[in-house]
Amino acid sequence: MKWRIGVAAAVLVAVGVLVAAVVVVPRFPGGTDTIDRSQPALLQSLRDLSQYHASAGEFQVVLDIERDVRYVPAALAGQRTLFVAAGTVNAYVDFGGLAEDAVQVAPTTASGEARKVRVALPRAVLDKPNLDQERCYVFAQERGLLDRLASLVQTQDQQPFYVAAEQKIADAARESGLVQRADDNTRKMLTGMFGALGYQVEFTSLD
Repeated sequence: MKWRIGVAAAVLVAVGVLVAAVVVVPRFPGGTDTIDRSQPALLQSLRDLSQYHASAGEFQVVLDIERDVRYVPAALAGQRTLFVAAGTVNAYVDFGGLAEDAVQVAPTTASGEARKVRVALPRAVLDKPNLDQERCYVFAQERGLLDRLASLVQTQDQQPFYVAAEQKIADAARESGLVQRADDNTRKMLTGMFGALGYQVEFTSLD
């Protein structure tokens, strides 16, 4: 019986040391020092841009995600998280793939009319959402006992929240009219540019 008591006491001591290492040590008044030995960033490639970014939208989403463990009470296992995410989505027109005949200039007439140019314009597309890391955070979280104990020894992976937030923002951008605004802005830009050169512009779609 005594050896059992001794084993139990040893286990309790080990658990106490583990908890102290996780909870108490980081709170020492002396604090901690962070040493950054990372190497500087290296340039891997250069490329020319042929995209006209014609509009941008700013979005925010609050995720309410619950992970339920089957047949186990929520007080014991599982968690529910409110995650706030914010970011932007750009809509752009890519001129890089235009064929040589995408811009056709009408012959000059002797009647004094303004010269005309026909532009086959591709539709605008949405870029991947760009999340603002400083505005993405866990707002609130409810966790079962086992999940709270596990958080003492390991950090929760927040990557699934970022992935879900990107998808929600991308869906919202598709329904926001951002693409149509980019199309309109691109036409206005080209109309003004060619107009300054004395041309009237007629647009056709490549789609």
